[in-house]
Amino acid sequence: MATDFTGETAADAVADSFAKAPDPRLAELLSSLVRHLHAFVRETGPTIAEWQRAIDFLTATGQKCDHERQEFILLSDVLGISTLVETINNRKTSGATESTVLGPFHMIESPRRELGESIDFVGTGTPCVVRGRVLSADGAPLPGADLDVWQANDQGFYDVQQPGVQPRANGRGLFTADAEGAFWFRTVVPSHYPVPTDGPVGQILLATGRHPYRPAHIHFIVTASGHRSLTTHIFVAGSPYIESDAVFAVKKSLVKEFTPVDDPGQAARYGLTGPFCLADFDIIMQPAAAG
Repeated sequence: MATDFTGETAADAVADSFAKAPDPRLAELLSSLVRHLHAFVRETGPTIAEWQRAIDFLTATGQKCDHERQEFILLSDVLGISTLVETINNRKTSGATESTVLGPFHMIESPRRELGESIDFVGTGTPCVVRGRVLSADGAPLPGADLDVWQANDQGFYDVQQPGVQPRANGRGLFTADAEGAFWFRTVVPSHYPVPTDGPVGQILLATGRHPYRPAHIHFIVTASGHRSLTTHIFVAGSPYIESDAVFAVKKSLVKEFTPVDDPGQAARYGLTGPFCLADFDIIMQPAAAG
């Protein structure tokens, strides 16, 4: 086969080379990848210089990754691949909370916090209370469910983007739902923000005239015994870029009102002293066997 390597036979030659792989799934994935890549090359006919630029781009993407920055996840996000993979792997049972992307900033362990604690230690934004229940698809509460939460601050930055400005683990918390599956925590209303544009992914956005912005949101990873882990967001209703998220992750069911509250009694109930916003978010989990 190697002596008959032409534009028409190349994909078959490479795909056949994986036929004896011990892992059939690996052979399937690599063979399909090769066929699609070869089809792309045949269709677009890149020059050698263009292909070298592509290799240089991927090299630079890898070099931009470190323990607090994952440029390949960001690339997957802005190409819509992360959302597609997440959607395919989380076809939901009726009524279950929709999943969405992990994003590139779940890079450090969230500290364990008690229900009602604040995850904000800067205090420059609009105070906010997020509350809800974790439930099974049949409506039964899921006591002891864990909720890993993280967000940008009111200026649009995550803690890992501002060492020395934000305290380490600001905007992060790991909470455990109570006996009724209920949870609540204090924070600030997050801001919309641009994804990092100082690397190769930013160059793609600039070159194609795309904006880099994500609407304001709070991330969740929710786990409960006997149920599938859920990675999701809540998006702040009315935030800029709701209709044009740079990573294609907005789902209408996840857009929630952050309702202004100016009631001293309610504020005191949540350990606050002035006006705040209140967001309700019930999380419906799928049984582990679903899908």
